[in-house]
Amino acid sequence: MGEPGERAVLHGLRVAVAGAGLGGLCLAQGLLRAGCDVHVFERDPGPDVRRQGYRLHLDARAGLALERCLPPALFSLFQATCATPSRRFTVLSERLRVLHETAGDQGADAYAAATLATSVNRRTLREILAGGLDGRVHYGRAVAGFSQDPGADSDAGAVRVHLADGGEEEADLLVGADGVHSAVRRHMLPNAEVVDTGGRCLYGRTPLTDAVSALLPPALLEGFTAVVGGQVGMATGLVRLRERPESAAGRIAPWVQLTPADDYLMWAVTAKARELGVDDARLADASADPTELHRLARRAIRSWHPDLRGLVDLAEAEQTFLVRVRSAVPVAAWAPSRVTVLGDAIHAMSPARGSGANTALQDAGVLVRALIETPDDVVGAVGRYEEEMRTYGFAAVEASRKAGEETGARGAGRLAFWLYRRFAR
Repeated sequence: MGEPGERAVLHGLRVAVAGAGLGGLCLAQGLLRAGCDVHVFERDPGPDVRRQGYRLHLDARAGLALERCLPPALFSLFQATCATPSRRFTVLSERLRVLHETAGDQGADAYAAATLATSVNRRTLREILAGGLDGRVHYGRAVAGFSQDPGADSDAGAVRVHLADGGEEEADLLVGADGVHSAVRRHMLPNAEVVDTGGRCLYGRTPLTDAVSALLPPALLEGFTAVVGGQVGMATGLVRLRERPESAAGRIAPWVQLTPADDYLMWAVTAKARELGVDDARLADASADPTELHRLARRAIRSWHPDLRGLVDLAEAEQTFLVRVRSAVPVAAWAPSRVTVLGDAIHAMSPARGSGANTALQDAGVLVRALIETPDDVVGAVGRYEEEMRTYGFAAVEASRKAGEETGARGAGRLAFWLYRRFAR
């Protein structure tokens, strides 16, 4: 990390970021620290209009990127609001028989950037990443496309950003961090493909009340647990925060508003749609009704141990949501320009290796570093970023794909082991 004067080498560079997810916000923080005039354009009308996840595992890829991009106070706030790390990873049968156990690494600092190995509450992390970006995140303004001036290497007017509301913005660099359905990717790499793997996850959250704690099998108290049950699997992970978010913010960064959060159990019931008892069309209809999704999750595990059923029964039904698992097809190298992409916009992957969020944050750190190293050569910096990103990003996609194939050989428990690889690190 350089001194503030060293970091402000990108003063005056205008950057437009499409998408206010984790990768886009992390990038905006790093660019702002480096002196950029950065603005983020997000299609959602606000940060909390749709559910995007609960427990999120982060490793050193994320840790180093967050340390690089966040101001020190926000990085400290991130560390203070992490959850306690897992001590043991366990695979159980649906009748609570232990099938596999692995002890966690107790030697390394789970909260240091280079050895990060913990979980976070996703909403808390996103609010931290948005801290100090007031007036720079524009909700309800989706990026629909772009055009480039003939002199795309010039210092002014290199990219014209077209917004879905009819507005336009000029930028020296446009970064598509707009997810699996990225409009920026469609215009930049029209032949890039993202395939539906057929996997479906029903995510839920159960508050950690006394009644819930009484139902927790011992393995769940130790860390991440995957449950094998026929063609249906379930992943579970406790989120026990080191410090309540609002308390930590008041102590470390009073200018940041963090939503209060209590401890909870995250669970994810996963299967193909037909194994959830519905066809995919009906599941699509049900995705608009969290209580119906909760009913489907309960139905999918109706023959399991009563304690496991009770954990799902006691969930906040209205917090249940559906995720369709998609994976990018690797793309051959392309010529760099003043438009680039990061995260799910380019290398969406199955959750089989737990790399999605970590890789998106890594992208942000690598792009910031590349721009800082050659502030007078934006296109060259983008080219170096893209070369590095393609290597580790598509390697992560391939590793996730292979992990899914490997777990397929496990027969009935394939999806639970798949989720085990996703969360247990």
